[in-house]
Amino acid sequence: MHKPIIKMINNRLLEAAGQLLSTGGVEAVTVEAVTRMSKVARATLYRHFGSTTDLLAATFERLLPPVDTDIDTGPLRERLISLLTTQADLIDQAPVQMTTLAWLAMGPVNSGDASRRDLDPGAVVSLRARVIEQYRKSLDQILTAPDARDVLGELDTTFALIQLLGPIVFARLTGLRHIHTDDCIRIVDNFLAAHATSVGSSTSRDNSRTWPATTPDPQFNEGQ
Repeated sequence: MHKPIIKMINNRLLEAAGQLLSTGGVEAVTVEAVTRMSKVARATLYRHFGSTTDLLAATFERLLPPVDTDIDTGPLRERLISLLTTQADLIDQAPVQMTTLAWLAMGPVNSGDASRRDLDPGAVVSLRARVIEQYRKSLDQILTAPDARDVLGELDTTFALIQLLGPIVFARLTGLRHIHTDDCIRIVDNFLAAHATSVGSSTSRDNSRTWPATTPDPQFNEGQ
């Protein structure tokens, strides 16, 4: 089969799956529904996608918005607040992101067993990498900048991603509340305060080990 035809069929299947996903959720994306809407035979679908898991993963990845790598200039605090506010708005306005996270978290293949993720289909691996990049690429650029290193020291950027974006994702997934700019400011300020304190404590400990103990002045003791 010629490549243009393969691409056309692939697009028809993904468009049908995307429409079903947007209107009916994950449960609506079945082989029967996709083949009926796309007018593509079942056997042809399985030649393009080995399973509905592959099809869903490819559909989610297609629907995700492009990764935005534009970073605002200015102080570290302002850059983090701007990024978190943008991410919160994106999460609020693009429900497919939350559906994607929930689907991945359920472990469509390995029941969420992280130790067996090497057995996930290629489409799931690709989607997981795409989702991680969506959230962390811009944040990594900010946290690894020289001014961030000066303030925060050596930082586990993966854990920082969880600390900064975790509350936003949790609030959206649970429907607990909408996250606004004021909330993003509080999250960033708490993060900076915690890490600045950690860096300060580490520096104090290092200094206490580095500086030798002072020798009492004999003249001072004699004068007591």
